[in-house]
Amino acid sequence: MKKLLAVSLTIMILGTLGGCGKQDTQEPPKVKIDYGNSELYTQEDMDAAIQVIEAEFATWEGCELHSLAYGGDAACSDENIEWLNGLEMKEQTEPFTQCILFSSSFHSPVEQRDAWDADTEYEGWQWWLGRSDGGAWELVTCGYG
Repeated sequence: MKKLLAVSLTIMILGTLGGCGKQDTQEPPKVKIDYGNSELYTQEDMDAAIQVIEAEFATWEGCELHSLAYGGDAACSDENIEWLNGLEMKEQTEPFTQCILFSSSFHSPVEQRDAWDADTEYEGWQWWLGRSDGGAWELVTCGYG
């Protein structure tokens, strides 16, 4: 009887300890990326711009990024490059020679924070980036266009 009790207690203890040390390994949802078709930029160029966007987005507490879509080669016009160069938000000293546009969808926090409406899906949020002669992308402005 004592052996049966000892074995039962051992099994219960081992079963209880089996769950210890496990951590929540749930990864954040993957962002859906639409690279579209471009004759101007490679996927590597776009991925570099996406990294800049994701780094900025990571500072938006409680927001969840769902998708990013390339805005197309037509958005990368001389007129838009000139527009980005004229924005006061620009920190780069050299003028941009290239620009890229992505649009996104994301969800705001359940509780109202900052300028976001609580628990809301935002779609069509634009991200404009510029760079000089194939250098590093700089986020110039974002929002609804």
